[in-house]
Amino acid sequence: MREERADFAAFLATLPAEQWLAPTLCPQWRVRDVVAHVISYDDLHARSLLTLAARGRFRVSRINAAALARYGTRSPQQLLALLTDHLQPRGLPAALGGRVGLVETLIHHQDIRRALGQPRPIPAERLRRALRVALIAPDIAGPWRIRGIRLVATDLRFSAGVGPEVRGAAEGLLMTIAGRRGVVSELSGPGQRKLAGRTGG
Repeated sequence: MREERADFAAFLATLPAEQWLAPTLCPQWRVRDVVAHVISYDDLHARSLLTLAARGRFRVSRINAAALARYGTRSPQQLLALLTDHLQPRGLPAALGGRVGLVETLIHHQDIRRALGQPRPIPAERLRRALRVALIAPDIAGPWRIRGIRLVATDLRFSAGVGPEVRGAAEGLLMTIAGRRGVVSELSGPGQRKLAGRTGG
């Protein structure tokens, strides 16, 4: 988790100001919005998280919007400083030994890199751990998307599920599990069409 956030911060430090306003794979979220989202739950304890959830009527999209609104006036430099100050997960991202924060940061890191056309090699162990969490994370809806499908990574040792097989790079599998549109086209196998129907791809 800490290493992924450090890599994320290092990458963001290379972006010119105009790219902080560029779109990402997250609909309606710019780079600055994704960065703010990544850190927006770190300072929330159980009571404040419950208050925020109630304000968002217990719907994930509305809760995220309410959390994000608190950072609306922050500059890119301030957001980067906050991320750098939060390399060690706190609050909700620290759940499951930091694995919640790992999967969120890794996916959103890729949301930005893919949109900007700046790929990177991702350490295999980070990808493997993120995939395991994504398979059970209700906020990602991974369990619903992969039901009745077997996923097989072609670049590291990972497989999960039962049913028609879908094969591809681990990063592509992760982003598809997370519902990112279009990424499923990078995958193959007899279960690809079924998975595409669940991701709008």
